[in-house]
Amino acid sequence: MIKYSNGKKYQKQKISSNKVAFSFSSSNRGMALEEDIIQSNEYYLHRNMALIYKRPTPIQVVKVDYEKGAKITEAYFSEKSATDFNGVYKGRYVDIEAKSTHNKTSFPLSNITSKQFDHLEQVINQGGLAFFIVEFVKHQKTFIVEAKKVIEFRKNEERKSIPFAQFEELGKEIKRGFSPRLDYLPFIEEINRNS
Repeated sequence: MIKYSNGKKYQKQKISSNKVAFSFSSSNRGMALEEDIIQSNEYYLHRNMALIYKRPTPIQVVKVDYEKGAKITEAYFSEKSATDFNGVYKGRYVDIEAKSTHNKTSFPLSNITSKQFDHLEQVINQGGLAFFIVEFVKHQKTFIVEAKKVIEFRKNEERKSIPFAQFEELGKEIKRGFSPRLDYLPFIEEINRNS
């Protein structure tokens, strides 16, 4: 059994025999976005285009049943990993943080932890490629933005959120498709070529 850091167990809510409902709390609202990115990463992997994986969330093991072959019976998510995805593209390290918001007018910077900002800044300083993929659920639009632009905005602006309209200036909209679902790699190629 895995529990979240608040001690609650994850529970699926049955609607019918075929459908499952998920609540869109701040802790799981980006899960659909992450699934789309995972599917896209598998598409890229199978075509030898890029090697980018979902980074596992660290867990703290509390109980182990050794009578059943060292089976973990209780564990907690100890903390969120630094970012959601990492890997390699054309010899360059790539790090991506995926965020989803239901806010119509802006993306709150409070959705990004200081640890994530620090980590992405270190990736950039070491010559890696760092990005945010931000989904505006109510607009049904997803953008990819270089992390350095979001970091600069945070340092130079007094606003505590990035206006929706500014995402078109800061990054590029990723069009949804069938396969890959979110074809973000052309933008990474463009940045890789120009840096």
